[in-house]
Amino acid sequence: MNGSTTGTSTGTKTDGRVERGNQTRRLVLARTMDIASVEGLEGLSLGRIATELKLSKSGVFALFGSKEELQLATVKAAVVVFGARVVAPLADIPPGARRVRELCRSWLAYSRERVFPGGCFFYAVGAEFDARTGPVHDAVARTHHDWTAYLEHALAEARAADEFAAYLDAEQVAFEIIALMEAANARSVLLGDDSAYDRAERGITARLRSVATDRGRTALADPA
Repeated sequence: MNGSTTGTSTGTKTDGRVERGNQTRRLVLARTMDIASVEGLEGLSLGRIATELKLSKSGVFALFGSKEELQLATVKAAVVVFGARVVAPLADIPPGARRVRELCRSWLAYSRERVFPGGCFFYAVGAEFDARTGPVHDAVARTHHDWTAYLEHALAEARAADEFAAYLDAEQVAFEIIALMEAANARSVLLGDDSAYDRAERGITARLRSVATDRGRTALADPA
């Protein structure tokens, strides 16, 4: 009986430590994502985070080990936030032209509403690491590749649903759409020009209509 009680007590203590560690990790990453979106991933340091959040430096070090590990964890955490904010809300929209349009609108809202204070997290850190090499560069590059591939796939699905023309070049259209998105993000962040998002949406919608079939144009039409 005593052995069982001791084992239960030990397990409870272990679970408590793990949960506290997880809570601290979430607290740290919430802050590092905000910092990185404004100052870049190089703006992160274990000491800075410990000081700002009033945590022990040794505790933060135990969770991440190094600045590079902290940077990589921050990128990974931002991917989760991006997925929850941009992609997850579209789960009930079937493949097609409307899903593509709503995906683009979701991205523009994510930047416009400053989910990250510096605008699009990945645009910011992409510009910071584009000419570098190493694990952090590779992680950042992967996020750009994955997002582009996701948008290309959504376009291809709409083409397969006969809502975009058979001649649609998904890679080309995705490139143009992302260019408009990133231009709106950059102009808004630098110049405080919120109208850039409206211009980007009009440009994206016009581009989608240019390759839409009659069925696709109906799907792209906003309800009266």
